[in-house]
Amino acid sequence: MNSDRVMPVSTTQSTEQLGFALSGIGAVIVGLVSTGGAVFLFAQSANSDAEGALAAAGVAATLLALAAFAGLFIVQPNQSMVITVLGRYKGTVRKTGLWWTNPISQRSGLSLRVRTLDNDILKVNDAVGNPVEIAAVINWQVVDTAKASFDVDDFEQFVETQAEAAVRHVASQYPYDNYEDEGFSLRAHADEVAETMRAELQARVEVAGIAVLAARLRRLAYAMEIAPEMLRRQQAAAVVAARQLIVDGAVGMVEHALARLSERQIVELDEERKAAMVSNLLVVLCSDRGAQPVVNAGTLYQ
Repeated sequence: MNSDRVMPVSTTQSTEQLGFALSGIGAVIVGLVSTGGAVFLFAQSANSDAEGALAAAGVAATLLALAAFAGLFIVQPNQSMVITVLGRYKGTVRKTGLWWTNPISQRSGLSLRVRTLDNDILKVNDAVGNPVEIAAVINWQVVDTAKASFDVDDFEQFVETQAEAAVRHVASQYPYDNYEDEGFSLRAHADEVAETMRAELQARVEVAGIAVLAARLRRLAYAMEIAPEMLRRQQAAAVVAARQLIVDGAVGMVEHALARLSERQIVELDEERKAAMVSNLLVVLCSDRGAQPVVNAGTLYQ
């Protein structure tokens, strides 16, 4: 038997529950009355034959006052108070106001407000290996205080680390730009990519009781070392796309012109004249400069 074998450690996920808390107003009243009673009893014990009994009652009143004041705590709006007693989780108080609980308990405040994580700019290789710079802004909040407090060491640092991992992973799944219009790309489908990023990050931080509300890309660009070359590629792709659109439109116009001439029987064109007309029209329509007309004084057969 191998004694060096490492046994897996089993962990139990925490679940938020309602903590024990009473109205703090009553505890304040009890504390003030107990404080006044203790002062009165100590004063009376000095001039009374029952000095021991009065002093003991004064000590009891003092302890009651200390317990009343020691158990007080305040919950602010969008805040919570996590209560533990002797290392055991006893619940969370979310309702705002002045409250009293077990005076020997440990209480730690935890914000429930929406937080924003502005992720650092990361350099990642996209799906086709091009280095890109990407950064995201993520809105998140704590929804389970027990998991956030006890299931991870530092839930804020945990969210930051998992956010970086999610951004890197999602960025590596898509190309920066899809020149063949097949599937998603980081540049053309930013909303879809952001939603994928939010869903993946949510799955990663579920263990910490965190809800990811939104994720948006705040920076997306090619890395500096390839940016000029990729810019020229984008410009070339744009020029090709524009030329293709022009040619498609020109062919349609030529086809329409030939059809109208044939329908109205304006002129009879044989195949050679049709070819010449098509050539001239395409030159005029596809040229990026103004066409210069040439007058033909003869015929096509001379």
